[in-house]
Amino acid sequence: MTALLADPVSEVVAAAEQLLERRTGAPVTLVDPIDLGGSGRTVVLRVRCAENPFSLPRTLVIKQVRELSPEAEARRIAAYAAQPDEEPRVVDTAFLREAVSYQFATALATDSRPGPELIAYDLDARLLVLTDLGDATPIAELLQQADEAAVTNSLMALAQAIGRMHAATVGREEDFTALLRRADVPHFGNSISEQVVASAPKVPALLRRELGIEVGQDIVDLVGRAARLFDGGRYRAFSPSDLCPDNIIVNDAGVRFLDYEWGGFRDATLDIAYALVSFPGCLCGVELSPERSAAMAEAWRAEVVGMWPQLADDEVLCARMLEAQLIWVWLSTYWFLPDDHERIAAAREHHLSLPRSKALIARWNTLAACADHAGSPDVAAHAREVADRLATYWM
Repeated sequence: MTALLADPVSEVVAAAEQLLERRTGAPVTLVDPIDLGGSGRTVVLRVRCAENPFSLPRTLVIKQVRELSPEAEARRIAAYAAQPDEEPRVVDTAFLREAVSYQFATALATDSRPGPELIAYDLDARLLVLTDLGDATPIAELLQQADEAAVTNSLMALAQAIGRMHAATVGREEDFTALLRRADVPHFGNSISEQVVASAPKVPALLRRELGIEVGQDIVDLVGRAARLFDGGRYRAFSPSDLCPDNIIVNDAGVRFLDYEWGGFRDATLDIAYALVSFPGCLCGVELSPERSAAMAEAWRAEVVGMWPQLADDEVLCARMLEAQLIWVWLSTYWFLPDDHERIAAAREHHLSLPRSKALIARWNTLAACADHAGSPDVAAHAREVADRLATYWM
């Protein structure tokens, strides 16, 4: 973290002061901005309230998505036009969805909020003011400890926190959709779901071209069912949707989730499966033995089984976990097997990143073990074939 003194920081701070003054009805002075590491157009700052109406915390976090120049915006739209799987104004949609997600989460009971509280927002200025979660430790740091028992405890705490978030938000999807509508979010549906629908059918051709593997129709059909977990599914709950370790911290209140740019409702098993296949949206890697994975799944189930009694049945849980892990490993392969150097470089900036060869091989081997446990020999055989071919591919 770096103390900052120059623009555009001063502009962001001034905008936050004006927003808070409108909200509180009293002058607000914010000082000592510290850069918390925003990316791209996003500026994220911690500030101290020097002149502080009694209703405001001592420190706050400001997040703003900055405007591009007209020329830069035209170049960005032209670049996306060449990529039909992407939304031309994905950043703006992401900001609106994040604002809605924080509104939704802040309306939950205090002990059920999965992350910081939203203090104020300005949709036109693309500005959020959030509570500061204080002295917190990134979970990525905790997962790098030499003490294996401590790492296991952190993973268990993560699984429990995911489950508590799900249990607190079951049945509230209409509330979330109403907030999306009020904010005029361009797509009320989940944009991640749209990407999955576009991406998943391309994987068989990718595996054929790169690894010489022919994917059986039974696997393709199962992947198609698994893809529907993003916009359907029996066990729907809220998710920040970007559960990379870099977006998860631990403070005195426990595990907390940050960055809700893709927040929305989806089948909750996707979230715990995301952790069990070691965060497939990036190249983060955590050693997950079968025993650790089983303990995490059980910790998550203990939090949600009261809402979804069907998950008390081990066969039901295993079948759904297999579907969720399959679609994540399938998508991770689509994202990282091709030589997309920009995507790979961005993923390698994460604190727990591995070479993509190790990450992908580990994910397919994890899927094979999950399939064995679920009694699905066809998926297990497919997963082992891909893992073996990947090992040869990167020899």
